[in-house]
Amino acid sequence: MRYPAKETAAKHERIVKEASRLFRERGFENVSVGEVMKAAGLTHGAFYAHFGSKEELETVAIAYGQELSAGRARSHGAAKKGRQAYADRYLSPRHRDNPGDGCTMAALGQEVARSAPEIRATFERGLEEILAAHGGDRKEAIFRTAAVLGGVVLARAVQNPRFSNEILESVRQKLD
Repeated sequence: MRYPAKETAAKHERIVKEASRLFRERGFENVSVGEVMKAAGLTHGAFYAHFGSKEELETVAIAYGQELSAGRARSHGAAKKGRQAYADRYLSPRHRDNPGDGCTMAALGQEVARSAPEIRATFERGLEEILAAHGGDRKEAIFRTAAVLGGVVLARAVQNPRFSNEILESVRQKLD
């Protein structure tokens, strides 16, 4: 049975959105295709009507997550006040504690580094978009992006809540 193109596109978008969220929450290896399809409200069997492999889904999910991040960066603008508001939001306990709703780079950067070239290339294109969205001096955009990413990664990695908050606060202050 064939579904109307609009319905098929909506299902495809749900799969990508849920995969992106689940991968950011738990990583590529800890999420099965069946879990993604269930989260999207579809059966496991429908997966191959949309994707040729889990790796293809991972690539599309990275692109989706990177575009979300670029949109967030664009919404804050390149002015100093906007950059600081972006850093404050990024380096927050809310972002730290909710990787599924947060930045793909902070949640999956290390996994992407060990992934197939297609996934790495997609990640890199997204990073370029994010850097461009920050505007201004490219070296400054790279530095600020690396600083906020590192801050969130470290804050997520430690067990002590006070130490985690200290990491977030320290990076925010240095970026003022």
